[in-house]
Amino acid sequence: MNPTSYVERRGKIEDYFDRTAVQAWARLTSDAPVGRIRATVRAGRDRMRATLLDWLPADLRGMRLLDAGCGTGALAVEAAHRGAQVLAIDLSPTLVDLARDRQPAELTSEFSAGRIDFRSGDMLDPALGEFDYVVGMDSLIHYRTPDAVRVVAGLAERTRCGLMFTYAPSNPALIAMRAVGRMFPRSDRAPWIEPVAEAALHRLLAADPALQDWSRGRTQRISSGFYTSQALELVRQ
Repeated sequence: MNPTSYVERRGKIEDYFDRTAVQAWARLTSDAPVGRIRATVRAGRDRMRATLLDWLPADLRGMRLLDAGCGTGALAVEAAHRGAQVLAIDLSPTLVDLARDRQPAELTSEFSAGRIDFRSGDMLDPALGEFDYVVGMDSLIHYRTPDAVRVVAGLAERTRCGLMFTYAPSNPALIAMRAVGRMFPRSDRAPWIEPVAEAALHRLLAADPALQDWSRGRTQRISSGFYTSQALELVRQ
């Protein structure tokens, strides 16, 4: 991983989601009415979240899970309802505050098996400790493929059972939108989504020394209007 490119992109993502896009993201991840385009994104994200949750054990009691890039906390809440001890982290302190506000009261009860520890910061911080499962839903889509793979490898070193993440599969429309964004930069534009060539991703995953004890598991593409994302599961052998 190129530390400079990772840190630079991380800074842009934090700035965008913590300042420029907070209101739009809060609305998108709520039940509030949205326009037709954002409705397709909401539906796609809901389907992707359901897919990743289906890949996790139904009973997570006694297990520790990292929600890497938790946003407003929807996946963390579902995992906690299954009994997991969830550490939910995001670069945006504002989104993390919103996630805390939306946390169901029953998960803060002393009788709840599952708990959520919401934090703002870097998902790669080794002080976060070790986990049974790590989920990164749409949290790596703004990073170059080599950087994203090194992030996955860094997370895998602290993961005991399974790791799942999503990426933006390369397609002509995504490549065209990225090119337009580069030609007409705007200060309030979202960090561009990096299109990922599946063969190159698999090659980098297979070659990374930290991932030699891991194998590819399930994969699923979700397409809904303006939302297209591919989920990939890695399983420790």
